Amino acid sequence: MKTLVVYLMAMPDTAALAQAAVEAGADVVELGFPFSDPLADGPVIRRAGERALAAGMRTRRCLEVLAETRSRVDVPLIPMTYSSIFDAYGWERLASDAHAAGATSLIVADLPADVRPELRRVQLVAPTSTDERLRLAAASTDGWLYLVTVTGTTGARADLAPSLAPLAERARAVTDAPLYAGFGISTPDHARAAAELVDGIVVGSRAVEAAESGQAELAKLVTSLRSALDAPARA
Repeated sequence: MKTLVVYLMAMPDTAALAQAAVEAGADVVELGFPFSDPLADGPVIRRAGERALAAGMRTRRCLEVLAETRSRVDVPLIPMTYSSIFDAYGWERLASDAHAAGATSLIVADLPADVRPELRRVQLVAPTSTDERLRLAAASTDGWLYLVTVTGTTGARADLAPSLAPLAERARAVTDAPLYAGFGISTPDHARAAAELVDGIVVGSRAVEAAESGQAELAKLVTSLRSALDAPARA
């Protein structure tokens, strides 16, 4: 079975949204800790981060939301943020507090694989990653390897990036870890196509958009993605 990862920005209502997503078929929830200069994020997640910061979602509050989410769901929960948040809060302290609140792992979007190797986290690789960097990330990743399908920011796109197939092939050559693809995956068609290449998908911007309309809209999206991933592979 292919894995469906759903990204949600940490907000006061995120725990309820996460529960709705899991009940609709999400296997993993990424929880965004907002940052004022999120270099990897496109306009949808940037705006969500701005709204979160305006609502007072600082790191301590995000940890509270993480703990509340953990009380509602039993799937892996993975906070995703940036190095500056760790710098401000304290690297060991934030990692410890996140795990105490229910985090399964961490994603630090702008932290290279060879920096702070003591911090166990899901590593990201992109089409521009050299074979050496890909091997390094694969060797140190925590649980699964995150394949960034595009050389750009997050955001919904019309088609699945053609760069995913060669990136997945290169990754398969160096690791047995599960490969999950994200950035630009937003529709059931994207999900179906990606499932032929990787072990799971990450849906961010489209999930954030749906979540803004409430639990029912998010559940509807997750159900459609789950159905696409569970459809028999094409011959």
